[in-house]
Amino acid sequence: MHNVKHIRSAGAGRLLVLLFGILLSGAGCGSSAATPPASTATTATTTAAAGAAVTLTPPEPTATSAPDPTATPEPTATPEPQTARFAIIGDYGMAGPPEQEVADLVKSWNPDFIVTTGDNNYPTGAAETIDANIGQYYAEFIHPYTGAYGPGAETNRFFPILGNHDLDIAGGQAYLDYFELPGNERYYSFTREPIDFFMLNSMPGEPDGIEADSVQAEWLQQELTAADACWKLVFFHHPAYSSGHRGESAWMRWPFQEWGADAAFSGHNHVYERIMRDNFVYFVNGLGGGPRYAFAEALVPGSVVHYNQDHGAMLVEATGGTMTLQFVTRTGEVIDTYTMEKSCL
Repeated sequence: MHNVKHIRSAGAGRLLVLLFGILLSGAGCGSSAATPPASTATTATTTAAAGAAVTLTPPEPTATSAPDPTATPEPTATPEPQTARFAIIGDYGMAGPPEQEVADLVKSWNPDFIVTTGDNNYPTGAAETIDANIGQYYAEFIHPYTGAYGPGAETNRFFPILGNHDLDIAGGQAYLDYFELPGNERYYSFTREPIDFFMLNSMPGEPDGIEADSVQAEWLQQELTAADACWKLVFFHHPAYSSGHRGESAWMRWPFQEWGADAAFSGHNHVYERIMRDNFVYFVNGLGGGPRYAFAEALVPGSVVHYNQDHGAMLVEATGGTMTLQFVTRTGEVIDTYTMEKSCL
């Protein structure tokens, strides 16, 4: 009986193995069981042809670096055009209502600076009268200023030239002491873009001469040649051409245009006049405060505008290619407007 039980037990075991095998075979053939999704782990396992398990490690992902942002270029600023706004006064230095009213007119323009055509201190250029004739009306434009009419300017904005009345006493020493100017102070140059200014001494007795072949004239020619501003303006007291009754000063007929100047300005005759000679313009501006003068019986050739009915001054506005010049009376009447144009490269 013992052996029978053993056989039965062994048969039952074989039966279970057989049934288990059938179940496994049924799962492999025609089964609709879903294939499990591939693992998302960093290591995956597959079966080689020989049946051995092989482990494949995928490469580390390459980091994609963000590109450097392209810098936006700063906008290029368009340079502002260079401009100058200034006044010209002549034969003005005689304290009193006419000078006061011309000074009020000039200040109403709010000019960048003031240029003169001489005779800054009547009647004889004395030290005792110079501050009352100049500083009383224009101190805020002068630097350094040591007179009695205020603190003066922080930088100099007043550029005079010598006239004959400034030189009557001691060779103009009061003038030279009162102003601090470039160079030898008798003649000099300065720049206020877009203009180069050339301030001459036309008075006989100038140590460096007043003729077109003088040392002073040679200096001017060299300065004009070297100058690179758009406009080049020359100032001297005695007019080369004028219809005023005091006449002309032939010794100042230098070849300004040939040397590169654009215009010449004078005083001495207490009138206003614009004269054209060989396509070059001469201005006579002597109505700043001294007694007004009559004109000669005949106007000089080329006289385009002539005026002596009231005191006044010139207002000049210049840019790189245009310069407009006006003569305006102390009551605000515009007597003359002249515009110059040129290409400035």
